[in-house]
Amino acid sequence: MKIFIACLFMFVGFSSFGQSQDEKAVNNLVENYRLALIDPTEKNLSALVHDQLTFGHSSGKMENKAEFLEALISGKSNFNSVEFKDQTVTISDNVALVRHKMHAEITENEKNNNINLGVLLVWKKQKSGWKLIARQAYKL
Repeated sequence: MKIFIACLFMFVGFSSFGQSQDEKAVNNLVENYRLALIDPTEKNLSALVHDQLTFGHSSGKMENKAEFLEALISGKSNFNSVEFKDQTVTISDNVALVRHKMHAEITENEKNNNINLGVLLVWKKQKSGWKLIARQAYKL
C-alpha cells in the first residue's frame, strides 16, 4: 500500500510538470473565456480580449472587438451552455495557439440551436498578460 501511495504522489507530481506556467495561465484564461460566453459582461470579456481582436465565425462572418462584445452583451448571441473538448495548447514565444472542439447550446432570434465546431484561439502575451487576439471556428 505504501508503494502505491508513493507512486500516486510521484505521478501527480510529475503530471504537474507537464505544463509550463504559460500553459497553465492560458488554460485558465480559456476557462474564463468559456464562462464569459455563458455569463457575458463587458468587464469579464474586455479583460480577456485584445483591442485588435479578429473573431471569425464558422459562417465566415468576422467581428472586431466592439462587435464581438456587443453581440454577447446584448444577448444577440446567447450561450446557454458551452463545453470545450480535446483541447491542446501550443506556445511559441509570446503566442499561444489553442485548439479544441466546442459543443454549445445557443439561442439566437428566439431559436435554440446546438453547435459543434472546431475552434482555433490565438492568444498574445503582453505586459498585462495573455489576451485573445484571434479566433476562427469551422464546422465539424
